[in-house]
Amino acid sequence: MLSANLSLTSKAIRAPLQRRLSQSIRDVFSTMTYGPAPEDSGPAKDYIDSHGGVFGAFVNGEWVKRDDAPTAPSISPCDGSVLAHTMQASTADVDDAVAAARAASKKWRDAGCTTRARHLYAVARNLQKHSRLLATLESLDNGKPIRETRDSDIPLAVRHFYHHAGWAQIFDKEMKGYEPLGVIAQIVPWNFPLLMLAWKIAPALAMGNTVVLKPAPSTRLSAALFADILNESGMPKGVVNILSGDNEMAQHLAEHPDVDKVAFTGSTDVGKLLQRTLAGTNTKLSLELGGKSPVIVYDSADLDSTVEGLVNAIWFNQGQVCCAGSRLLVQENVADKLVAKLKARMQKLRVGPSLEKNIDMSAVIDEAQRQRIASFVEAGEKEGAEVFQTDMRDCPEGGCYYPPTLITNVQTTSSLVQEEIFGPVLVVQTFRTPNEAVKLANNTRYGLSAGVWTEQLGLALETALSVKAGVVWVNTHNQFDAAAGFGGYKESGFGREGGKEGLYEYVKKSWKRLGKEQVPQEVVDRSSSWGKSTSPPLPSPRSVPPPR
Repeated sequence: MLSANLSLTSKAIRAPLQRRLSQSIRDVFSTMTYGPAPEDSGPAKDYIDSHGGVFGAFVNGEWVKRDDAPTAPSISPCDGSVLAHTMQASTADVDDAVAAARAASKKWRDAGCTTRARHLYAVARNLQKHSRLLATLESLDNGKPIRETRDSDIPLAVRHFYHHAGWAQIFDKEMKGYEPLGVIAQIVPWNFPLLMLAWKIAPALAMGNTVVLKPAPSTRLSAALFADILNESGMPKGVVNILSGDNEMAQHLAEHPDVDKVAFTGSTDVGKLLQRTLAGTNTKLSLELGGKSPVIVYDSADLDSTVEGLVNAIWFNQGQVCCAGSRLLVQENVADKLVAKLKARMQKLRVGPSLEKNIDMSAVIDEAQRQRIASFVEAGEKEGAEVFQTDMRDCPEGGCYYPPTLITNVQTTSSLVQEEIFGPVLVVQTFRTPNEAVKLANNTRYGLSAGVWTEQLGLALETALSVKAGVVWVNTHNQFDAAAGFGGYKESGFGREGGKEGLYEYVKKSWKRLGKEQVPQEVVDRSSSWGKSTSPPLPSPRSVPPPR
């Protein structure tokens, strides 16, 4: 009885204490703010200092610096500080790089499948070894959150080299009847500097080509580190050459007579210019251009999952993604509910410096891009659109920050709907039927990607087949893998990157010239009779009997 009373007494004492403790924990979790958790920038700055703060041109396995060459600064989008300078290559430097790639081409091609695979595998291993440094350098240079470079960009770049090391190993078996193109000129954008580099260099090398790569003017530092990783991996000299420069230098590279193919990722306008420039030449071309990707949400979708998918679709990398889900097409009867959930989620998004581990968004690439995004939003407001933006008071001063933005009440012909904004701006339209959703989705000059959200598999597949886009995701967005081809059509370009289909962008059919002794006799006989009739001769008029 005594023990029972003590037990009841202890319970009576513990209950209020537990309630107070539980209440305090709830209070803490409802009011607490995220403390600073910055990634150390020291190793990245030490790497820059190891080059004296100035990077040259990487040609034939060596860094080339000319004292008389102009340099361009690499500026941090988060605070405007100068990170490093890079030599601007001249047309003569381009000629040297192409010549080095051409000189290395035959030896790299004849090295054999196993040798090429071994080199690609070594590059992948060393990318993994320096992954933290690469992630930090990329975040400093590009402005994207360290969480994205660390957990997405760098692992996917590594995956591409591992994947294409496998294709290099089985080239003779799987690509029978094909041979390398030769020297490839590759031009990559600023939104995914290292990842786009990997998407292009890995398949080109796996197929036996050599490369001259031009990184974007705004983001060159991860390409410089990649060049040093190539040397550390034992890549033969001249197989990969990396140059930075202006538009004149890029044009000279694309038009170079000793370049066999140009692979370009960037804006649609520049892609059109390249297509006009290379028309009528023997230079092969592939283009991965802009997009205005729709995300179709049916009333059968899980709206909570959809909200998280939309956060990844449009606010990943500040919306600076060619396949960003920038057009939200939502079924009318759930539109208000989804928009309300989305606004509530937007209020929780954290915007701050790129090296902070606990942020969701950071700065856009530069002030010109920030002003371009703002001009689109201001134009939409003048057209009558309703703009919702999150609070930006906690953002540091001096950076190129733009808030997550949601725009409703827009017209189909609005520039917000038709033009690629390339920023953290989501435009909302509604529909009533699946047929109307597909028509709205296809009402664009682009055709890069799309997303479909529904719990009904048949509806999802029917919609995916009806939307005119190169890639369609179902109940997800921005999912990539080296084994899956990526690319668009219409004004989003042509050609594929990744998967086996991406390999064909870097090969051509093999044509072997045979000696006379190797040609079968029946082929000789048949070729000698080309153009000659093999039917029996017609009778002469005199031998034809007259009609009765």
